[in-house]
Amino acid sequence: MTTEPRRTPFGRARRVLLVLAVILVAGLAWWLVRDRDDGDALRLYGNVDIREVELAFRQPGRISRMHFDEGDAVAAGDVMATIDAGPYEHSLAAVQAELDASQAELAKLRSGSRPQEVAQAKQAVTQAQSGFDEAQLNFRRQERLLPSGASSQRTVDAARNAREQAAAALASAKSALSLTSEGFRSEDVTAGQARVAAAEAALAQALTALDDTQLVAPSDATVLSRVREPGSMVASTSTVYSLSLRDPVYVRAYVSEPQLGLVAPGTQVRVHTDSSEKAYRGQIGFISPRAEFTPKSVETADLRTDLVYRLRVVVADADEGLRQGMPVTVVVGNDPAGTQESPEP
Repeated sequence: MTTEPRRTPFGRARRVLLVLAVILVAGLAWWLVRDRDDGDALRLYGNVDIREVELAFRQPGRISRMHFDEGDAVAAGDVMATIDAGPYEHSLAAVQAELDASQAELAKLRSGSRPQEVAQAKQAVTQAQSGFDEAQLNFRRQERLLPSGASSQRTVDAARNAREQAAAALASAKSALSLTSEGFRSEDVTAGQARVAAAEAALAQALTALDDTQLVAPSDATVLSRVREPGSMVASTSTVYSLSLRDPVYVRAYVSEPQLGLVAPGTQVRVHTDSSEKAYRGQIGFISPRAEFTPKSVETADLRTDLVYRLRVVVADADEGLRQGMPVTVVVGNDPAGTQESPEP
């Protein structure tokens, strides 16, 4: 009868160690292959930098509606909130009335006097002319009778005064007819035009204030925080929403001074995260001309290699996988084998 070999704890431990050794060797081999495939690549490290916007009304008032909540996606042009437009509508109506009145006054100045007014002025001239003719005849009659004693000097003087008054009345009537016929002065028309222009500017300002009762999203974004609620009174600079813009998405990374010559604005790069195998396409858009941590001027050449320069990478195909502050790796050069490239836009 054969006897099976007895399994000891030492034998089981040896097999576990053997499996671990195989795994370690395989991982080391993969790492060596990875380094070999990416031997010419420059790796930079940084964080996702997404710009944020704080939205506020340009006009003060009481919030009537809030249309979005935290985490909601908004598109450019979406109305996010509104304030009570009643006071601004009333102001617009008042300004519109002022504009109508100034336009009517300007039309009056440009058109001049009405035909009825001109005819009335002509009649006044005719009446004044008749009065002057009668006063003139009376004065001459009294003047001829003075030598014969049929008229006194007092009567002649009274007739002369009446003639002079009639002459003045005739001259005044003729001047009034001239003014009525010629219309208003050019200076009056210019002043009327200025009043119309001022009213039009006030109307445009009132329309802008009315439009500002709606808070509009400036671009595609995600709502980070909803600061106010309906019924709240807000000033013209009070934040109502905080938004995280979806485009553009940047990566803030740093390159050391010895590697500064390997990068340049416009260089194509790939951006990797720790949470996905996806590679995002990007382009270096800015390299700071100044070191972030500038040493003293007396530092040695060895210490100067610790200088780093900030650069900004513009991500072309960003999605929800890139979030604010996320640590990423920027690869300049050959990408590791087997990395999934993001699709072309």
